[in-house]
Amino acid sequence: MSTNRELAHLFQQTAAALELLGENRFKVNANTRVARLLKDLTRDVEEIVRQDPETAVKRLTQLDGVGKGIAERMVEFVRTGAVAEHEELLERIPRGLFDILDIPGLGPKAVKLMWEELGITSVQELKDRLDSPEFLALPRMGKKSIENIRKAIEFSEKSQDRIPLGIARPVALEWLAELRSLPGVQKADYAGSLRRGRETLGDLDFLVACEDPATVREHFVTRPAVTQVLAKGETKSSVRLEIAGVPFQADLRIVDLSAYGAALMYFTGSKEHNVRLRELAIKSGRRLNEYGLFEGKEERPQDGGAEPLAARTEEEIYQALGLGFIAPELREDRGELEGIPPRLIELADLKAELHAHTRASDGRLSLEELAQTAKDHGFHTLAVTDHSQSSVIANGLKPDRLRRHIAAIREADERIDGIKILAGSEVDILTDGRLDYEDDLLAQLDIVVASPHVGLRQDPAVATQRLLAAIRHPLVHIIGHPTGRIINKREGLSPDMEAIFGAAVEHDTVLELNANWQRLDLRDHHLRGALAHGVKISIDTDAHDAPHFDFAIYGVLTARRAGMSPDSCINTWPAERLHAWLRSKR
Repeated sequence: MSTNRELAHLFQQTAAALELLGENRFKVNANTRVARLLKDLTRDVEEIVRQDPETAVKRLTQLDGVGKGIAERMVEFVRTGAVAEHEELLERIPRGLFDILDIPGLGPKAVKLMWEELGITSVQELKDRLDSPEFLALPRMGKKSIENIRKAIEFSEKSQDRIPLGIARPVALEWLAELRSLPGVQKADYAGSLRRGRETLGDLDFLVACEDPATVREHFVTRPAVTQVLAKGETKSSVRLEIAGVPFQADLRIVDLSAYGAALMYFTGSKEHNVRLRELAIKSGRRLNEYGLFEGKEERPQDGGAEPLAARTEEEIYQALGLGFIAPELREDRGELEGIPPRLIELADLKAELHAHTRASDGRLSLEELAQTAKDHGFHTLAVTDHSQSSVIANGLKPDRLRRHIAAIREADERIDGIKILAGSEVDILTDGRLDYEDDLLAQLDIVVASPHVGLRQDPAVATQRLLAAIRHPLVHIIGHPTGRIINKREGLSPDMEAIFGAAVEHDTVLELNANWQRLDLRDHHLRGALAHGVKISIDTDAHDAPHFDFAIYGVLTARRAGMSPDSCINTWPAERLHAWLRSKR
């Protein structure tokens, strides 16, 4: 599906360029909409074009939001690898402006102003000019705005070399499937941060045991996305690649099948976890490395022909060290070697989606389509939680519309078999802690997900009181994406989490782990704290379209990193238990 991602990046960049040049707003919005569509499209555009080039434009215009002009540019990209309009725009726009646009909080209008008035065309130039009198003299550019830009740049620079899990994992799965399909491949896995489920990654690591290393190496370094071959050796190859404008590195290691488990453990990491394992081995008079667990204290026992005590699987190595199997997501040296490893939550444990949107606000599915998608995933319960009235940009529902929407959901619940459909709302937590609807209307809902969407740079003390007010509200079930962060883009709120956890337990309010890979909010370290306090957690996809239900895996990986068992997550509960708890708030 790399063509879709590359096209999404191209159209998003086209929209930004048009806006920087002050072009027609309709064209800007059209490119933005198609970029969003392509990110979620399950069909491969390249496949559509190749299937029948003569009718490709007509068939592409059948996609929601794709006009003839957009479709023609898609076909042009598949045929030539570029789009003339996009290339022409790039000739008119300094490339560094796109880097500035990646800084959180800086929109096209501000960037255009800096470019035209001060000639700023790169992040470094922006940093150099922040303290200049002429920068302060720009319209709407006070000292507080400048300080916000400075902090945003610092945050962006910390994040710039990390790839979001939701971008890296689909690519890795695609590569892994191809590696496993090659002749003579005995085993293949991805390792590193991805296998540990970290929210962002520095690179991709692949491990292969095979009978024909040359074929595997050649396949790896000649993948279409590869932009540079850094190394091509007997046991290790490295390449640079670019997916949807995101550059990163991928490494391939070819290992013996007899030592596959030891190598997988070593290259999965984390470094800190591996150090603890090696220390444990040394204490018992043994050596552990990527070739296995060996008797004795020799530095590299494999060089002298020593046979390992355990090497073929990770399980047998942990067992030989006197440990139970430790799931990759827990391997961060956070006490995972102590005690019995827990039974971690799995994707199959999720039986309910409690935060999802329809066309009534900013979703793409009808009520019936959303219900069918939830049924297809084996869920017994679906909560329809369209946006509240203050979310104007998300087509939030005014009170009268919400009342009609509640009636429509109740009717659908009566009509559609095989799933319980709850009438809910994602209600904005206003900046002062008030909710976006009056209590009499909230009381008519089966479920209230209260979420912060604006004012996400509040002082921590103010943010804490804001969230506490929502947690204490007797009609609120769930606090949705509690900090409002966007990975690599927006830091979000920084409340006193200990106070949040304590109040959540006291008022029996659930905190959400929003599984959208751009959010993963609560973060894994927040989740560990919440679970230690006994807070109930929901894992929800915040689905706006059918493919978004597949984001659940990112929530599960994050939950596993926190050591979450199924019972701590209300989405795993049987229907009777879940519905009884929901009613307890009414």
